[in-house]
Amino acid sequence: MKIKVLGCSGGIGKGLRTTSFLVDDDILVDAGTGVGDLPMSALLSIDHIFVTHSHLDHIACIPFLIDTVMGIREKPVTLHATHETWRILKEHIFNWKIWPDFNCIPTASNPFLRYEEIKVGEAVELNGRKITATPANHVVPAVGFRIDSGCASLVFSGDTAGCDAFWDMVNSMDNLRYLIIETAFSNAEIDLAMASKHLCPSMLIEELRKLQRPAQIFISHLKPGEGEVIMREVLDQAKAFSPTELYSQQVFDI
Repeated sequence: MKIKVLGCSGGIGKGLRTTSFLVDDDILVDAGTGVGDLPMSALLSIDHIFVTHSHLDHIACIPFLIDTVMGIREKPVTLHATHETWRILKEHIFNWKIWPDFNCIPTASNPFLRYEEIKVGEAVELNGRKITATPANHVVPAVGFRIDSGCASLVFSGDTAGCDAFWDMVNSMDNLRYLIIETAFSNAEIDLAMASKHLCPSMLIEELRKLQRPAQIFISHLKPGEGEVIMREVLDQAKAFSPTELYSQQVFDI
């Protein structure tokens, strides 16, 4: 089972792509701007999209992806999201004002985009691969994801501030191998991090101290132009956890 990072930046700019992961060749976890780099053959192979939350940097390419492949594919793309996230997407994106409602065209019984509700702690199994929503604490309803091959698990926190329930679930995993956790702001912007429910390095270390399982830790969602400062502070304050910066095109085998 391979997980490829299509994007992991907190913004855009030359060489930067927002959050998205490609699992094998048929599953997306979030669909930020990195999806746009995939060739048509890869876009046509995507059957499932798992969404952490409704913010634009995590869903930007869903409308374009569906618009690109509709009428070429023989079956719909399935969007896996919480009820709250799906409601936001229907109200604010797939509303015929911003973008067509692909959940009801060409017909409601045979749409280009099919919705399947996910709930925290309930695994979705796809050909032996299990993807489970984990708790998160963000300014909109949000989750993270555990991606489990059976042999090993990769956990992606999504966008989150402190969340004890997240660590309770992570600490229960007996095959945890990789943990990807966001740190969007530098310590100088702790007020902004708290207001927007993201992490800064001083908040990150408080969260990592709750981890009771061994794991390789990767830092994502760094704001463009601040990455060096953020990672310097992360390495200074969380050195004991040996965190490393996550990069686009990085591949994990689990």
